[in-house]
Amino acid sequence: MTDLEALDRDWPLSGRFDFEGQAVRWGVLGPAEGSAEALPPLVLLHFSSWEWHRVAPWLARRRRVFFHDMPGYGRSDMRDGQDVSLAVQGRVFAALLHHWGLARPATLPHVVAHDFGGATALRAHLLHGAAYRSLTLVDAVAVRPWGSPFVQHVREHEAAFAGMPAYMHAALLPAYVRTAAHREIPDSALAPYLAPWLTATGQRAFYRQIAQMDLAYTDEVEPLYPTIRCPVQVVWGEADDWIPIERGRALAAAIPGARFLAVPHSGHLMQEDAPEVIVHAVERFMEEMAPAKAEPQP
Repeated sequence: MTDLEALDRDWPLSGRFDFEGQAVRWGVLGPAEGSAEALPPLVLLHFSSWEWHRVAPWLARRRRVFFHDMPGYGRSDMRDGQDVSLAVQGRVFAALLHHWGLARPATLPHVVAHDFGGATALRAHLLHGAAYRSLTLVDAVAVRPWGSPFVQHVREHEAAFAGMPAYMHAALLPAYVRTAAHREIPDSALAPYLAPWLTATGQRAFYRQIAQMDLAYTDEVEPLYPTIRCPVQVVWGEADDWIPIERGRALAAAIPGARFLAVPHSGHLMQEDAPEVIVHAVERFMEEMAPAKAEPQP
């Protein structure tokens, strides 16, 4: 069994959404739809849904939890010449919320968004009318500057990286991904993160998405952060070497009423460094958003 086949087995994405001719794969965990006991739904957002595999099952104990692989990532469509920019991802996410039935006032979801998922959720909300019960931003791409020296170098030399021998790509990729975490990630835990990028199609897609990382997409919405229409919390790893914690503090300061939580001993990939912190912070925040229960009548 290949690593990609193991990923399909361990993290199945049974749903499919067609967006402008692109297949977007998605999944859901939690109580059956319409369950009387279910709490308001939750959406977990990042470019690859596997990143939530340690978090989603815990959050899905009493509510439906939705997630997807963005176009150009994971097991959604990857194509040469594909536009996988943040401009597209924000539109995809807004459309997915309608597809899932989560765009009506009664079914609005809580949203937890990491890295590019943060910029995607912000663009969907501020530019495309998506509405949320609450928004938790975890080490989010949102405030310039962002993008590591590696990202900046690849942007200038995409073709050279996309066409290099596969064995070189296979050696470079794990070294790069490991820098996202503060703690050491064992090979067995790293494999599912890498699997979609290690095919010939995946290698080209990996460098394509980096080449399309453009600060203009966050610059466009950054002046609108004071107009966000839902409660917001910002959660950030103190040891994030990809997007320093100062960006997180600046993001929280730009959003009226936003709370900020710094997480010790966590890097950019908090889902591996401190998944329990995400679960606790999100559950506590959602509980605070819940309407007060009526007192029993005597």
